[in-house]
Amino acid sequence: MEFLPLFFDLKESTALVFGASDAAARKVEVLLKAKCRVSLVAETLNKSLNEHLDSPLFKHYSNVDDGLWAAAHIVVAATDDASVDERISDTAKAKKLPVNVVNRADLSNFVFPSIIDRSPIIAAVSSSGELPVLTRLLRNRLEATIPHAFGRLAIIARKYRTEVKQQITAINTRRNFWESVLEGRFADLVFSGQEEAAENELREKLDQQLSNKNQVEGEVYLVGAGPGDPDLLTFKALRLIRQADVVLYDRLVSEPILALVRQDAEKINVGKERANHLVPQESINSLLVKYAKEGKRVLRLKGGDPFIFGRGGEEIETLAEEGVTFQVVPGITAASGCAAYSGIPLTHRDYSQSVRFITGHLKNNTCDLPWEEFVHENQTLVFYMGLTGLPTICQSLTDHGMDTDKPIALISKGTTRDQKVLVGTLSNISEMAVQAKVNAPTLIIIGDVVNLREKLQWFS
Repeated sequence: MEFLPLFFDLKESTALVFGASDAAARKVEVLLKAKCRVSLVAETLNKSLNEHLDSPLFKHYSNVDDGLWAAAHIVVAATDDASVDERISDTAKAKKLPVNVVNRADLSNFVFPSIIDRSPIIAAVSSSGELPVLTRLLRNRLEATIPHAFGRLAIIARKYRTEVKQQITAINTRRNFWESVLEGRFADLVFSGQEEAAENELREKLDQQLSNKNQVEGEVYLVGAGPGDPDLLTFKALRLIRQADVVLYDRLVSEPILALVRQDAEKINVGKERANHLVPQESINSLLVKYAKEGKRVLRLKGGDPFIFGRGGEEIETLAEEGVTFQVVPGITAASGCAAYSGIPLTHRDYSQSVRFITGHLKNNTCDLPWEEFVHENQTLVFYMGLTGLPTICQSLTDHGMDTDKPIALISKGTTRDQKVLVGTLSNISEMAVQAKVNAPTLIIIGDVVNLREKLQWFS
């Protein structure tokens, strides 16, 4: 992270701004909106800056002196003269003053973000001064999704904050209450301008909550996190990830997806590897029940899809027996995601009319599989967790009649920036994997569709 985003109260502070450029005018306008005093140093003023002369917070100076430097709390350089801006930056840093040189992140120790103003709600977006166009594009997207009345929502809700805190003392129950209010009819009424009706709705919600204050009910969300790329999450998965109180996550859940979890949520790594179960499955089941019965919203986050070799069925079976409320959110399974990102269609009218998903890691730690059923033309085989047993898989298929030249692909860390694809045949892939030092997690695809990768690969 190049710059740490912070929000400062600049009232009673003074910004020393250099330059009469359009960029300087934009910075002055933002500073004045924040109720910051502005001392502008420039020989002349442009039209935009002239409009601020009547403001008691704005003063114009033709030259800078020691008094202006001594009164400054922050410095902005926007003179359109690179050498002058550099000298201003050096002076400000020598005086230990925060300085921004417009369009020169290398000379700045703070930057101005693009701002979405829904006061008192403020959102800011920055590219660390590197690509302002991209920042503006992202700000425009946020502007389109955040209602203009969002600030009114905060102002009205704030009136009841103390009362709600006093009446609902349990923090998780209080959080659930506010989320149900702020995402429900109360918000809809505010956004449509019916503020009196909105307040009545909030009061009714609070009364209902207090009448049922001893009935704290938790819930479990069994969510598929997909194969790794956070952009492949469903909208529902993202919403539940952000509101969970406790998160039990697997080894295959990527870091960018874990970063979406609320910072104050409790995160528990229950990842499992071959022959190394960090937390036994029975303990995971018990933890889900325990936290839910404590009234918490529990996120069980699994790589891929929870119902495809994810043991999700075992977990919700326990929840159902214990009477715990739960919901299941499917995710893009590794076979679908990795195949798509490697340019290998799992089915194709000319090459494959069926696909089989197979686990290479059985409950009895063997590869005791119905191999004869796998040896058919026009079929694609996908092996999950099969890297350790790769030589056995290849040998067993050829022993049951599959051509030794049958194409096979190994996809490691699929859909992520670290994705690697290794293509060979049943006869040579095991040796290739050793030489290439392929590591888990790796998906195996076998079939004639693998040959299409050369033409269809796009993510590389």
